[in-house]
This record gives sequence, structure tokens and C-alpha cells, in this order.
Amino acid sequence: MNLPNKLTIARVIMIPFFVLFLLTGLGGAASKWIALAIFIIASLTDLLDGHIARKYNLVTNFGKFMDPLADKLLVCAAMICLVEMGRLPAWIVIVIISREFIISGFRLIASDNGRVIAASYWGKFKTTFQMLMICLMIADIAQIAVVTAAVMWIALVLTVVSLVDYLVKNKDVLSEQH
Repeated sequence: MNLPNKLTIARVIMIPFFVLFLLTGLGGAASKWIALAIFIIASLTDLLDGHIARKYNLVTNFGKFMDPLADKLLVCAAMICLVEMGRLPAWIVIVIISREFIISGFRLIASDNGRVIAASYWGKFKTTFQMLMICLMIADIAQIAVVTAAVMWIALVLTVVSLVDYLVKNKDVLSEQH
């Protein structure tokens, strides 16, 4: 197993520890900061594994499958925890997770037709703002509550915009027959 794939596996392994610290208070007063550190480290492994895989030609089928799955698991776990904690409205999480299911389904259809659909810049902006939103909501700093709320709304808008962009650019995928 190559380094990028090990980083992806490490990201998946970090998720239960992240959830444990965020929801149980296991670390006492430092729990949310430990959870935040785990989330940031896990998020950074996403940047690192992709960079290494492309730079050193270490792209594998396992990585193509597991990397986006690990990202979705991390972000969804964090958002569900934030709903549990009363920091994020459930309907926003439903919109975000629905977008992920729709895109995953689209990619599956495209794959069956021999097409690979790359992530767009809108999708990358969406991911960046979702991760920033999660970090701000975990930190839960009262003095920047307005910033946190603004980032949440931007993340939601980018989620919808990236979905529409993706569907418009790839609408022909649904009409392809093989």
C-alpha cells in the first residue's frame, strides 16, 4: 500500500476519535480543541494524499474510490455531530448530504459509461467552506458567531451552486447508453 492510500486510511481511522472527543467530553475542557485538531489533521491528509498521488504517479483504483469516500465520511460525521450539539440546523446537513448522494450517483452512471468526471472549482470551494464552517462551529467562539453564520450560509450556497454546475455540465451522462 502506497503513502497516499495510507493517509486516506489514516483519515478514516481518525473519524471515531474525532467523534469521541467532540461528543463525549473525554478530554475534559480540552475536548473540543482535541476534536478540532483531529479534524484539521484529517482534512490536511486529504490535501496531502492527493498531492503526493499526482506528483509521484501513485494514483490507484483504491485511492480513487476511498479518498472521496473518506472525505464524505469525515465531513458528514462532523456535521451530524454538530446537529447533535445544536450548532448546525439539520435541514442544512440534509441539503449538503443530498448533494453528495446525487453527485456520487451521477459519477457512478458516468463510470458505467466509461467516463470520469473530475471535481470542479465550485466543488473545491464548497469543500473548503464546509471544512471552514465545521472548524468554526467546533471552536464555537461567541465573538465570531456572525462570521461562523456567514461561512455556514456561504457553504450552503456553494453546495447548491456546485450541484447545479455539475448537473448542467454533465447532463449528457443521463442520456448515454452502453
